[in-house]
Amino acid sequence: MSEPIKLVAFCGSLRKGSFNRMALQVFSERAPAGTTVETIEIGDWPLYDADLQAQGFPDKVQAAQKAMLAADGIVFATPEYNYSISGVLKNAIDWLSRMTPQPFAGKPMAVFGASGGPLGTGRAQYHLRQMMVFLDGRMVNKPEVMIGAAHTKFVDGKFNDEVGAKLLADLGASLALAIRQAKAAASVK
Repeated sequence: MSEPIKLVAFCGSLRKGSFNRMALQVFSERAPAGTTVETIEIGDWPLYDADLQAQGFPDKVQAAQKAMLAADGIVFATPEYNYSISGVLKNAIDWLSRMTPQPFAGKPMAVFGASGGPLGTGRAQYHLRQMMVFLDGRMVNKPEVMIGAAHTKFVDGKFNDEVGAKLLADLGASLALAIRQAKAAASVK
């Protein structure tokens, strides 16, 4: 049996009935055996401000960094707002990127998203991928999971898209593989 895998996740949507939070639940349920997913809540973090940082990082930011450093990988469930990621997700990234050690660096990670539009957060995901290049994150490339017309695919809190559910499961398997490969490479050093 494989070693357990610990993931931390960020949901970039705060809405109570968030399609992205529901998609994150589907991802978690379909993750490979032995995988745990802990969601880091970011909705009540203060707006990033260098003056606040100078007074010390907020407790919730420090706790998130600690959880990320202890995790094997990172998952992002991102909505698309105005062709990009949400402000709340960007705010969390801005806070965490200034910490030492910077918790995105070298971490295997995956992204998916759900939106009402036909492109299913494609532009937001590409922006997030660009950010993670700068922050030295190790984003898995495939499968890309972009859940369009989400309002037709989540009915009464249930995901009724078998293709989308399989893609989420496949993304979890790809992330688990990337984590195992990263651990194997680290043990050779």
